[in-house]
Amino acid sequence: MRVLVVEDEPYLAEAIRDGLRLEAIAADIANDGGTALDLVAAHPYDVVVLDRDVPVVHGDEVARRVVAEHPGVRIVMLTAAGELTDKVTGFELGADDYLTKPFAMRELVLRLRALARRPEATTPPVLEVGPVRLDPYRREVYRDGRYIALTRKQFAVAQVLMDARGGVVSAEDLLERAWDENADPFTNAVRITISTLRKRLGDPWLIHTVPGVGYRFGEQ
Repeated sequence: MRVLVVEDEPYLAEAIRDGLRLEAIAADIANDGGTALDLVAAHPYDVVVLDRDVPVVHGDEVARRVVAEHPGVRIVMLTAAGELTDKVTGFELGADDYLTKPFAMRELVLRLRALARRPEATTPPVLEVGPVRLDPYRREVYRDGRYIALTRKQFAVAQVLMDARGGVVSAEDLLERAWDENADPFTNAVRITISTLRKRLGDPWLIHTVPGVGYRFGEQ
């Protein structure tokens, strides 16, 4: 999962981002609504955690445009206001969920994972490719019924590859989906993670390298 945190209080934004990363959720920060819209247009975010009261472009307008232009992106509204009318307004704008400040990081994580569990029409909640079954909500992976323990990054990479349904995923796309905007495009993190993930999943290998293109998940 990749999340954009739209929050104009730098310390709070960084705390949310760091807390999400500890839960294997890739997260970026936008400190104003204009930057948020630019980032959503440039990167494949799954969820926008949006403070309504942000500068440049108000959070309400950000929500309207994200809903209109990027219908697959979920929105979690953040606000210091706790009145019912504020929540109603947020949902009317297209928000999928709502949190009032202050909130516990654990609650935000659970709400994000619950949103991820709500599938789009073409995306099943549980991914199954060949002998491997991946449950994004429970964060569990099985091969032929045997549980496989994965690190957070290995799990994220496996999810992106399996979601491609046999298609080839480039290293650049993996950086986009499983890391965040600060990932070094020249890093060997993708290659190393792919190598360790192959070993964890066992023989025969299910992750295949397509020379000069990327990686494909599935049986030969």
